[in-house]
Amino acid sequence: MDENCVFCKIITGDIPSYTVYEDDVVKAFLDISQGTPGHTLVIPKKHVPDIFSYDPQLAADVFSRIPKIARAVRDSNPDIKGMNIINNNGKIAYQSVFHSHFHLVPRYTDHDDFGMRFVDNSSHYDEAQLTKIQNQIKDNLGE
Repeated sequence: MDENCVFCKIITGDIPSYTVYEDDVVKAFLDISQGTPGHTLVIPKKHVPDIFSYDPQLAADVFSRIPKIARAVRDSNPDIKGMNIINNNGKIAYQSVFHSHFHLVPRYTDHDDFGMRFVDNSSHYDEAQLTKIQNQIKDNLGE
């Protein structure tokens, strides 16, 4: 635990939360901002700052619980038509609390006050550039 971490304080009960699921590995609770109704955060109870800090076992333990929680959020309201599952890593990627967490954001309509933007930059890359990027990533897998 990190005594200065707001999510660690939620885990210990020092800060109240609207918990929807909890076991020995994760805690899931309503995001106080409620980007859309039912917006839920899933956090590991072990303090890890971001996805880069997970070991394989923690990843398996945390990720294996997300579908169950996501289904419960979806099934809580018949108006939910889909869900974004988001994990931000680093300030530049919009991470604001540096305790790893996953946002489960229910989607109701195309106009439900939530949005993501993916830009098609495919015209900026040729085969050689894509192959270079591919190989740089593959070379860093460190099997």
